Parts: sequence; C-alpha cells; structure tokens
Amino acid sequence: MDERLSVGALMNEAPYSISEDETLLLAWEVVERSGQRHLPVVRQDGCCAGVLDRAELAVACADPAVTLSCRTVRDLVHGRRTVTVHPEESTLRAATVMTEEDMDALPVTDPQGRLIGLLTAHDFVAAAAGLHEHTESAQETPHARPTLPGLPPRRREREHGIPIP
Repeated sequence: MDERLSVGALMNEAPYSISEDETLLLAWEVVERSGQRHLPVVRQDGCCAGVLDRAELAVACADPAVTLSCRTVRDLVHGRRTVTVHPEESTLRAATVMTEEDMDALPVTDPQGRLIGLLTAHDFVAAAAGLHEHTESAQETPHARPTLPGLPPRRREREHGIPIP
C-alpha cells in the first residue's frame, strides 16, 4: 500500500449514519440493513459525535424492546472522546491514530467537524490486498449518506433464499 495515499482516497465516502437523537432500536435496524459494522453518529449540526460498533449495539440491544425504544444513541456515545481525521491526511497518520486509540473505524470530518466519511480497518486490508477501488474524490461527496432515505432492504436474502420481511 502506498504510504502517500490520503485518507480521502481510501475512506468510505457515504456511510450510513444516525442522529444521536434516534433510538437504539433504529440504530440496530440501520446496521442490519446497511451491512455496516460501524455506524457513525452525528449531532444535529452534522458534526460527528462518535461511532457505534455492531457488537456494542448488539449488547445494548439485549435489553427488552420497550427499553430500546426509549434509549437514544446519545446514551451510548455521550462522554466519549471522538477522534477524527481529515480527508487530506495520510493513511499512515490514520493508521497510527487507529492503532494508538485501539479503533477499528475512524470518522473522517471536514474542517468544521462534519462527518464526510468513515475509514475502517477493512479499508486498509482491502487496499493492502489491491482490492480497493476508489471512484470519487472526497471533495465531490460533501456529506455522508443520510440515515433513512434510501436505506436498502436487509442485506441479502439469507443464504437459503428465504426473503426477510
């Protein structure tokens, strides 16, 4: 992998994200349907409030559904230090941050702190294996994909072809 590669060239420019005001139940649904392992959380101003991991959400979702519909995503990310990188930074710097902070996913933000993408360990592995294809520059995609509009159906009809309602 090229050490001079920028974060913007490697990141996922349009991850699904969720507002910190949404319920944990909705967060789980977004993770399930999108197939993402990491779900960026944004405040109303578009700034990144953190990233939820699929496993962390699964543990939180072990509570009864009634509880989940009352708990917000903010409950999980509140009080966390949010570490981010910018698209023009080097992947070497991003890898160093991810290693030092023990993170699998790193939000990519613009200078105002608004989420514009997500860089994951998977992105690094794909790039190292020569499997990463980048089609747009970070500047062409100013904001992350919205949470609900256009949310695809569940990942795929499970291995046995049984449609999921």
